[in-house]
Amino acid sequence: MYAPFFGLEQPPFSIAPDPRYLFMSERHREALAHLLYGLEAGGGFVLLTGEIGAGKTTVCRCFLEQVPASCHVAYIFNPRLTVPELLRTICDEFGVAHAPAAPGAETVKDCIDPLNDFLLRAHAQGRSCVLVIDEAQNLAPQVLEQLRLLTNLETNEKKLLQIILIGQPELRDLVAQPQLEQLAQRVIARYHLGPLSRAETAQYVAHRLGVAGLRGPSPFGARVLARVHALSQGVPRRINLLCDRALLGAYSRGEREVRPATLRRAAREVFGSAGSAWHAARWPAWAGGALAGAAVTAALAWALAPQGMQPPGTAQAQAARGVSGTQAAGAPQATEDAAEAAPGAAAAAPDARQPPPSTPALAPFLQAQPDAAAGEAAGWRTLALAWQAPLPAGAGDACAALARQDLRCWRTRRASLAQLRLLDRPALLTLAPAGAGDAAPVVVALRQLDGEQALLVGADGRTPAVPLAALAPLWRGEMATLWKAPAGLPDAADAAASRAGAAWLAQQLDRVQGDAAAAGAGTARTAPPDPAALRARIRRFQLAQGLTPDGQAGPLTLMLLNRALGVTEPRLARGG
Repeated sequence: MYAPFFGLEQPPFSIAPDPRYLFMSERHREALAHLLYGLEAGGGFVLLTGEIGAGKTTVCRCFLEQVPASCHVAYIFNPRLTVPELLRTICDEFGVAHAPAAPGAETVKDCIDPLNDFLLRAHAQGRSCVLVIDEAQNLAPQVLEQLRLLTNLETNEKKLLQIILIGQPELRDLVAQPQLEQLAQRVIARYHLGPLSRAETAQYVAHRLGVAGLRGPSPFGARVLARVHALSQGVPRRINLLCDRALLGAYSRGEREVRPATLRRAAREVFGSAGSAWHAARWPAWAGGALAGAAVTAALAWALAPQGMQPPGTAQAQAARGVSGTQAAGAPQATEDAAEAAPGAAAAAPDARQPPPSTPALAPFLQAQPDAAAGEAAGWRTLALAWQAPLPAGAGDACAALARQDLRCWRTRRASLAQLRLLDRPALLTLAPAGAGDAAPVVVALRQLDGEQALLVGADGRTPAVPLAALAPLWRGEMATLWKAPAGLPDAADAAASRAGAAWLAQQLDRVQGDAAAAGAGTARTAPPDPAALRARIRRFQLAQGLTPDGQAGPLTLMLLNRALGVTEPRLARGG
């Protein structure tokens, strides 16, 4: 209904699990890493919990997409079952035939025996088996105890069944009950999926608007986005419900920007008394003087806020709106009432979504860039200079030339802002210019990323600083970067695959993890590391860094290993 009015191709805030709108925050990636770790751990339980609408199903879908073909998966989404019903359901999901051994009702043994045979055959074939139970907080204690008994199915080498329980926070309390102590001791990994931060909420909204086709200004200004985060408490499903209703309300009034009053009405309609109670509880504490020191407070909030926590926009824009980012998150009612009490001041305030005068417009900058090939060539030169490894004018293949200086290229089409911050190094971004129809994409260098501002470098040498909120809708995740390879390390997808690489990795992990005597004494290893033990150490390092714990030392793992070792590299956060 409202999509064309805002320049959208489709409604951006549907709660349907459309994979095109997938947004993986750092928390979601960590949750996914725990599930994947459990897949490799070889038995026991993995627990993933989170509030309603936090994105547990999203993480589960990503996990199921990454399960290797050699793994059998049984997925149960309705666990309100008795023990016999659960066992029959597990057999059915794995495709295991079962029937009563004697006339009458089917017994527990009638299901466990064929299930055990199936698990043993799968193990003999080199295949693993995983049972995923969603909404696991609905499991009865006696059913959980039966699940624990299923993990007793094992060979001399490993457990035959890995069980992943996904549920609401009550699942943690359920497993903590004294009668389930034995089950709790078999939990090898657990993760609680928390809400999005204020900055992530703004990124989430910008991401969904971009996927829905937005090419112009966002209908959500910085102050309103801060209130969206506060009202939704950072829960993605609540964000969707609130933003969808707010857009509908703005559309019904012919307004192309969601006003604070519109958002407040939307919160009451969507959340009922909860939204009103939130306002009432916070109004008295902030009512006095909300507008008087707004400009000063906005500047201080921007200067002192932790990196990555400022909302999209600038301090000047927040001051113009008459509210700081901190106040917007904690006192929507007070600031809104103050603005309504001073209509003259509100009318004089410029649109906070407009870039400050000193910031070059993003669209003209992108339009002035050459085609993607020329932009990429210029971008590699920019990255090489950052690494103090200038490319000769006629270098040809930049990656081949840089490899001779122990610098290697790495590319991906599925990066995210969280991954950019995690890697913390200059990168090349492939962008689709807004409003350019079928125009070809352009490649620019990302040289610095501080808070919610990105410093770009074009092929012509221009270096505009642009808000991430304006950049995010143009980027679909395609990026490339450089990383420093250890001298003499074989050029392979997995450094641990070679004897030299495995020895080098073991020494570096000694330094990072501090769990070998050789690390403190500075002695060299005389024997090659045990392959299985080395893979386990790599997985432990990957899990600690928020990577998928696959046990392979690929480029991403080596980049973060270099950072953990203190290797001198250019950084995004300080532009060094």
